[in-house]
Amino acid sequence: MVRGLPECPPQAVKLRDRVTDFVRRRVMPSEATLDAGGPAAAATMRDLQSQARDQGLWALPLPAELGGQGVPLSTYAHIAEAEGASDHGPAALGSATLLDVLMLRRHGSDRVRRLYPERLAAGELRTCYAMTEPDTPGTDPFLTETRAAQRTDGSWTVSGRKWFTSGAGEADLVTVLARTAGAPPDREGLSLLLVPTDTPGFRVVRELPVLGAGGQWEIELDRVTVPADHLLGERGKALAIAGERLQLGRTLRCLRWLGQGRRAFDLMGERANTRTRSYGPLADHQLVQRHVFEALLALRTTRPLVYEAVARINAGQDAQVEVGLAKVAAARMLQQVADAAIQIYGAAGLGPDTPLPALFRTGRTARILDGPDELHMTSVARRVLRERGRQTADRRCS
Repeated sequence: MVRGLPECPPQAVKLRDRVTDFVRRRVMPSEATLDAGGPAAAATMRDLQSQARDQGLWALPLPAELGGQGVPLSTYAHIAEAEGASDHGPAALGSATLLDVLMLRRHGSDRVRRLYPERLAAGELRTCYAMTEPDTPGTDPFLTETRAAQRTDGSWTVSGRKWFTSGAGEADLVTVLARTAGAPPDREGLSLLLVPTDTPGFRVVRELPVLGAGGQWEIELDRVTVPADHLLGERGKALAIAGERLQLGRTLRCLRWLGQGRRAFDLMGERANTRTRSYGPLADHQLVQRHVFEALLALRTTRPLVYEAVARINAGQDAQVEVGLAKVAAARMLQQVADAAIQIYGAAGLGPDTPLPALFRTGRTARILDGPDELHMTSVARRVLRERGRQTADRRCS
């Protein structure tokens, strides 16, 4: 197993190891069924969730008052790596709803907080987050065209299309970014509304395969009526809520990508040591050793960046720079390590008998989803340069 600082807190080592064992023994063998979707996948997921509850591993990071176990982020980060070794791990263990539960508790009305967070934490409801629109750059929310008009009774009528919405095909609730005032590209007037998917006018348009895999969806809202109290936070303040959600969400993804990178590295090492050619095992060849070294270097240098982001978020500090660095590094790392493992496996690494194609696909899509690399590069660089400029000006004045 690849290791690197920071280490898991001693009190959490056993819990992390139990999660690791659950994901390896229970979740990973079910991946093919879960990936296929449909009734069999739903039944398999319900069974995994029941097993997680029975083993005391359910909803580890969710608030205890909602039925979770209240594991703090500083500890849960290490567990998130273990959960994330499989894309299905967070859902099977009940932690996938963390962002939505926190958002609804902090910014939902009394009625929203009464109706939904506890049921989300229990796995009774599924939710998703709809921000990106067709033909509109996902990196520029000010161009959002989905519109919500307020009616005389205070309710909202929402119309528009969203796409690349994870899990929308099975969701009970969708949080929609919509324009409640102004017109693109106005920087004001964007709000978040919580939409039950059984409301008339809500429609799943199609599934969007990503490099051959499902899970992303395009949805349409055609004059969907949303209760007045399903507005999240203040009208026109969506981007503040979204920014709060994105920092933690991107960091959780990075932790899960670390888990998947470690999985690919383990597969690479196993293959190198067990695959024998007429002139000896692959592990004896320098070019294979170089792949192993470069993969290890990527893992070891990425992990501290991710945990620096965790530490700042846990301390309630702004983490834009740290999250941007971690997100780019973790996405690149996963793609690199999975690619190297495929190279060492040869043709077997391209087929259905290993998880490597899925791991590589996740690594490649990671460089676009949750903000493309270029967005984070420019955002971080601008902030760092502004700070340097202020420091230079202060020195000149003093």
